[in-house]
Amino acid sequence: MTARGDATLHKIPERIECVLKYMLDRHATEHPHATAVVTEDGCAVSYGELLQDVRSTAAGLKQLGVQQGQHVLVWLPNSYAALKAWFAINYLGAVYVPMNVAYRGGILEHAIALSDASLAIVHFELMDRLPLVNRSRLLKVVAMFGDGPDVPGLQIYGASALEGQATGEIEPTCPIEPWDAQSIIYTSGTTGPSKGVVSSYAHLFTMSGPQSFTYLTAEDRWLLALPLFHVGGTCFVYAMLSRGASIAIVPGFNTHQFWDYVRSTKATSTLLLGVMAPFLLKAPESDKDRDHTLRTCCMLPLVPETLAFSSRFGVDVFTCFNMTETNMPIVSTANPTVPATCGQRRSEEIELLVVDDHDREVPPGAVGELLVRSTKPWTMMTEYYKNPEATARAWRNGWFHTGDNFKRDDNGNYFFVDRKKDAIRRRGENVSSFEVENEALRHPSVREAAAVAVPSETSEDEILLVVSLKDSAALDPLELLRFMEPRMAHFMVPRYIRIVPNLPKTPTNKVQKNLLRDDGITRDCWDREHANVSVRAQRLKVK
Repeated sequence: MTARGDATLHKIPERIECVLKYMLDRHATEHPHATAVVTEDGCAVSYGELLQDVRSTAAGLKQLGVQQGQHVLVWLPNSYAALKAWFAINYLGAVYVPMNVAYRGGILEHAIALSDASLAIVHFELMDRLPLVNRSRLLKVVAMFGDGPDVPGLQIYGASALEGQATGEIEPTCPIEPWDAQSIIYTSGTTGPSKGVVSSYAHLFTMSGPQSFTYLTAEDRWLLALPLFHVGGTCFVYAMLSRGASIAIVPGFNTHQFWDYVRSTKATSTLLLGVMAPFLLKAPESDKDRDHTLRTCCMLPLVPETLAFSSRFGVDVFTCFNMTETNMPIVSTANPTVPATCGQRRSEEIELLVVDDHDREVPPGAVGELLVRSTKPWTMMTEYYKNPEATARAWRNGWFHTGDNFKRDDNGNYFFVDRKKDAIRRRGENVSSFEVENEALRHPSVREAAAVAVPSETSEDEILLVVSLKDSAALDPLELLRFMEPRMAHFMVPRYIRIVPNLPKTPTNKVQKNLLRDDGITRDCWDREHANVSVRAQRLKVK
């Protein structure tokens, strides 16, 4: 079936399959009354209504001067307004550039400059940050949800500017192709300025498509608890759109409200990232644990109690490995029984290598950096925008270098070990900070944990574990050490433990381990050697 507004589409079906405009047109034509979105206030929006709203917003953008191929900044929290803005930008064939709502100061200035956008759609409460930074090419701002303050040098519009008349004039000048730029999403910037990952429509579709998430169907409803400026939010919205399914927008993840959100929105699937699954597991058991509509979830990473989670909540658990730059190269089957696996290669179109520092493949069981490439063009990131040096470094020798250390077994299972830059070398042994952190998180009082290398007085590294505690919890460092000691090899047990109110985070909520490494051994660090607490290897009898 051809999509409305382009009678030539039947000649190029891949546009209908993966380009946002043509997917939305098709679903609105084929099932206009099916629910597309459940909004934050509980209202259901059909595909027909969504298309009407998107076309109206696109017309407003067109009247503000947005043309096909131009970049538009979106600086909004998760909301129906944010979703309409994204879809309308792509509907015109323009490039969607979302920004984290936590940005301010230098990182905000960098993101605005890198975007090359002349128009931004901004929550009015964020606009007081704009006068404090150089705004580069930015000329116009649409203030959403309220009246923003005047900002010298910017033309400010109210939200009504995005309520245009959806006429044929919003149709793109040229057909939108699968290889055209769909978005620029910023990386976390844990070790330097954030990079802008340019993704094509084919890239985002492949990342979220049928081979990546075989368990998602047109009958599913995705609980969107991750932000739309994060690929973990964007990817799954696209997964639902490509299937003609629906999403439920909620304010964010909250342990105490999570299951209420699931029930009220009738969500059937979601993403549990980082500490979300452990937090849900640590909550007191209830006779309502299975009184909900959730049937599947994607859990990153798997918790050791994956099967217990599945059994307790009646949810099939899947996992995967992905980056903003890649295309979901590793996925699992339901309820993986191989501990700590990320899954297996998604399909034959994906090529994976685990290599040493010279890009030579290492044998199964050995740790090395994961490299990825695809046999299908345009299905991984196009480039780091305006950063050819970083693009070349990432793609050297014809492979994308993930920067993640992995190992694989003889059965094709892949296991995340650590970020390459976070590796710890202690007394001749390689230590995974990821594994140290996982054991610390098993303690019922620990909310978050980060393990980093700090200098040793002798050679190589010592391990510093920095933790934050749950509200009202108290924990003695020695108690935490004794809890962890029987759960890990002796050389993995931290020498230093530091308890802080909160771990430093990037605007995308990743722990800034570089800051913890830079802080090093602070006065509030507990040192087990100074406390005369020894941790030794078990001596095994041989006679």
